[in-house]
Amino acid sequence: MRLDKLVSNCGFGSRKEVKYLMKQGLVTVDGQIVTKPETHVDPTVCKVCVGEHVIEYEKYSYLIMNKPAGVISATYDEVEQTVCDLLEDRYVMGDVFPVGRLDKDTTGLLILSNDGGFAHRVLSPKKKIDKVYHAALNKPFGEKEIKAFEAGVVLDDDYKTMPAGLLSLDEDGLLAQVTIKEGKYHQVKRMFAAVGINVLALKRVSFAGIALDEVLAPGEYRRLTDAELDKVSNLLSKD
Repeated sequence: MRLDKLVSNCGFGSRKEVKYLMKQGLVTVDGQIVTKPETHVDPTVCKVCVGEHVIEYEKYSYLIMNKPAGVISATYDEVEQTVCDLLEDRYVMGDVFPVGRLDKDTTGLLILSNDGGFAHRVLSPKKKIDKVYHAALNKPFGEKEIKAFEAGVVLDDDYKTMPAGLLSLDEDGLLAQVTIKEGKYHQVKRMFAAVGINVLALKRVSFAGIALDEVLAPGEYRRLTDAELDKVSNLLSKD
């Protein structure tokens, strides 16, 4: 990889800013000052430093975010704030993107990565990956709605969803847990609308076996642990 690209992708500024750092003699490779931006290095073998800071290179990034309301699941938008606007520069420079989408006002667990193959597999309907939501409703549901979700709900565009799980989280039936295995546009809201119920608030609490880290405040994120990545890999390896 070009040295200027590596340093830039790790959050040390634009290519132009990195070139300035290199001219100042602040970038070293295995202890040697390198001033040519086009120099190619193997970041998995070489020790690259900017000043006293050792660059920690990772080919792919896997993040979990507690998405806040009012932020869109996109990499860039001219008007709206995006989830990528909440990331450190090194992840933005590393082309991290949201894996799937949550609606603007939907909160909770969102995975972000720059691994396109991973995103494609985990979002494939063939894998039937569970996505679990908590929904606040405008009126209670009962056994009729539970059976409708289990059978698959016909949406407003005549699409019939895969079977979904529905259970109550309170005595009044106004707080529901929904488990779906696909990700159609506004799916959970449209499923409830199909049975005459409006969703007042929606939060994703689990995705691909990974639970939302409640320690994360809205807008905060962290890297997925090895155990969490192994859990997803095991799901994806199943037929």
